[in-house]
Amino acid sequence: MSLTNCRFYEDKYPEVDSFVMVNVKQIAEMGAYVKLLEYDNIDGMILLSELSRRRIRSIQKLIRIGRNEVVIVLRYIDLSKRRVSPEDVIKCEERYNKSKAVHSIMRHVAEATQTPLETLYENIGWPLNQKYGHAHDAFKISITNPNVWDEITFPSDAVKSELQQYISSKLTPHPTKVRADIEVTCFGYDGIDAVKDALRTAEADNTPENQIKVRLVAPPLYVLASQCLDKTLGVKLLEAAIVKIEERIKANGGSCTVKMAPKAVTEHDDAILQELMEKRERENTQVSGDEDSESDEGVPE
Repeated sequence: MSLTNCRFYEDKYPEVDSFVMVNVKQIAEMGAYVKLLEYDNIDGMILLSELSRRRIRSIQKLIRIGRNEVVIVLRYIDLSKRRVSPEDVIKCEERYNKSKAVHSIMRHVAEATQTPLETLYENIGWPLNQKYGHAHDAFKISITNPNVWDEITFPSDAVKSELQQYISSKLTPHPTKVRADIEVTCFGYDGIDAVKDALRTAEADNTPENQIKVRLVAPPLYVLASQCLDKTLGVKLLEAAIVKIEERIKANGGSCTVKMAPKAVTEHDDAILQELMEKRERENTQVSGDEDSESDEGVPE
């Protein structure tokens, strides 16, 4: 058995009518020669007539050497591209990306513990595929629920330890930063207090798991920020916070305008924001200070 080569799945060959990911190796008059990436690179062929539903004017526009393609299995190594729908492509790509990630983890463990790759699949990967639908899903679950391993027979303690540590380092989700920029104004007699009161509603329901922070850029511009493992949840939290701010400030005769809707942001976005805040701070220090002015360390007290 090889330390590094093995098919992704228990079946040695794909079933007829199943969708597989292939890599194009050669284009000939009859069609394209390919390698089945999920089945240890066994050979396959897409006949010219199976490349497209439309009339072929240029084969190079349909398929290129080195590119991955989703195809359907007709017979043993006969494959078709033209019978694959866009929906089939999405599903196959999702499965392939999961399988490729699992394969990378398994190869690492095989090399680190000098255990044949197929042995790891036979004892770990393929049983998890059967029980959880895909080993990748089982790996992610195992980070918080070690019971995943209860029915798995590891080839050695070294394999178990290496696999669990590597999964934890590779698949543990990282928090996503989400941000929204808003302008909050109120020109009434108690306008400053009304703005403070409205902004505090964004932080009123904070929990240890889900927290929103309000930062002042320069009146009337404020930033709402949060970090969440689930980007969608983070966006919804900020959207709900903006609704609360709008309701409170409008009740006091003010207004709230969304300058940037809630979205996931990158380190580059954060750097730009920090530069803007530092610029505003320098501008403020160049004029006479105001003891009652608002601070940029969150919602003013």
